[in-house]
Amino acid sequence: MTEDVTKDSNGNILADGDNVTLIKDLKVKGSGGVTLKRGTMVKNIRLTGDTDEIEANVDKVRGLVLRTEFVKKA
Repeated sequence: MTEDVTKDSNGNILADGDNVTLIKDLKVKGSGGVTLKRGTMVKNIRLTGDTDEIEANVDKVRGLVLRTEFVKKA
């Protein structure tokens, strides 16, 4: 049986509490026009049950769900 592992865009394994950096500008829906810029550091991520998504808190946005294809491990 294979265990599901969450990986970033470069294939590095992510764990709870890791820091990641955005590799693309992302517009956040429902936040009043907030755009997260490329290179933004996201600290203390949380893994979800889905290997393609992580949860994080960034500046003015709390409980943000990010796709792992847009982040790299810092």
